[in-house]
Amino acid sequence: MKRSIACASVLVLALSACSESGPPPASSSSAAPTALESDPAAPPPMEAPTGATPASGSNRPAVVEDVITFQGFGPATFGADQEQVRMAWGNDLGDARPSEPGGCYYLTPQPLGAAGYNIAFMMEGDRFVRIDVRNAGYAAPGGGKVGMDRAEIERLYAGRLEATPHKYVDGALYLRVRDGAHALVFETDTDGRITEWRVGVPPQVDYVEGCS
Repeated sequence: MKRSIACASVLVLALSACSESGPPPASSSSAAPTALESDPAAPPPMEAPTGATPASGSNRPAVVEDVITFQGFGPATFGADQEQVRMAWGNDLGDARPSEPGGCYYLTPQPLGAAGYNIAFMMEGDRFVRIDVRNAGYAAPGGGKVGMDRAEIERLYAGRLEATPHKYVDGALYLRVRDGAHALVFETDTDGRITEWRVGVPPQVDYVEGCS
């Protein structure tokens, strides 16, 4: 167990320089969401994955794999308290608090840069319930990533995808994969390309506006 915690911390620390504050109100496939600066629970737009190192002989960034799973983030499983999430991340996740006891809020890597966040951890009922990602530097359980097209996602999750129309963007989709009591949701733009994804437990994993 100590070894798995250490591995998870090393991997996430490699990307901590480009990780920032948490997820969106209503998302849009044509433009990054606007940050709600007055609301600490509403994360701003994401930045490009600058923390990952290109593989040798390739211009493609390295990808963090096997840390985000259907069960949670490294040793912090869904249902954990915020201290367990902070320990799994291994770096500053800010000091956000819910607006009311048991309310929804995000733990987001600090400091927040001008471009926004890469990953955010949703808390509700004082428990870890969801992870939001808008960066190609992190792989979803099963291998899906931001930037992939729908055909690639259908190949990776053959026979498991449920497609539904996007709430805000005509022609865009939600691609949902269920895994026992957990679910993974990809969002596409109108061209079928993945713009962001989230994994967690229902009903929180299906909150379209995050904590808004």
